[in-house]
Parts: sequence; C-alpha cells; structure tokens
Amino acid sequence: MKKNMGSTDKLIRVIIAIIIAILYFTGTLTGTIGIIALVIAGVFFVTSLVSYCPLYTILGISTCKK
Repeated sequence: MKKNMGSTDKLIRVIIAIIIAILYFTGTLTGTIGIIALVIAGVFFVTSLVSYCPLYTILGISTCKK
C-alpha cells in the first residue's frame, strides 16, 4: 500500500477518534449511533496508523507530501 495521508490529516483523524471514544465511553453517545460512531473512530484510528485511506485511493486524493 502506498501512503496517501499527510501528517496533518493523520493528526485530525486521531483527535476525532479520541473525541468519539470519549463521548461513547462517558455515555453521551449510546445505542446504535454510539456503536456506529465507535466503529468510525476505529477506522479513523487504524487508517491514521497505517497512513493509508482506501477511500482516498478511490477518489484519487493524496494529502501526503511527495
């Protein structure tokens, strides 16, 4: 996999994932919406760790500096 995420993009995704996780585990997000948000947070966190977003590849986007 070729990296297609820049450092700013990765930082934003990690921050969003942390905020969603905090909201879920404090009980602010509950039920089905909470579970969906937690899955999205997990996807954001994993994609930021590997610096690759499959959706970016489909859309032809790259925030990674060459």
